[in-house]
Amino acid sequence: MPGDRLRRCLAGRRSDEGSSTIEMVLAAPLLLFFALVLVGLGLIVQARGSLDGAARDAARAGALQRDYSTATSEAQRAAKADAAGVCVGGDVQVQPGGDWQAGGMFTVTVSCNVRGLASMGLSVTTHVSATSAAPLDTYRRTVR
Repeated sequence: MPGDRLRRCLAGRRSDEGSSTIEMVLAAPLLLFFALVLVGLGLIVQARGSLDGAARDAARAGALQRDYSTATSEAQRAAKADAAGVCVGGDVQVQPGGDWQAGGMFTVTVSCNVRGLASMGLSVTTHVSATSAAPLDTYRRTVR
């Protein structure tokens, strides 16, 4: 009898109740981990943008000064003020450079360690740096 065979076949099948719960228990940690990785990478991108701005501001602040020592100190002050909230522990390295002559360029490299993926609990910090240059006025006196 075909009806008996169908009933036996259906009776032997297991119920699928609870299978979506198991799938969710397995998928939720992976989705959460993926979201945290995206947040960590977003923090690195945001830190890179902030350091680009800090380098630009530091180069401009230094280029407006008349002597190299004042330019260096003003560039460090401007970079540390801009990048203080981005860097781990507020530790910002500023390296001025360029040729300090009328018509030359004042170059600043700002670098520090940012949290990035360390926000997920990993002990990984990322070193980010940015460089910018600003022109020195051609018609003013500069002192090295």
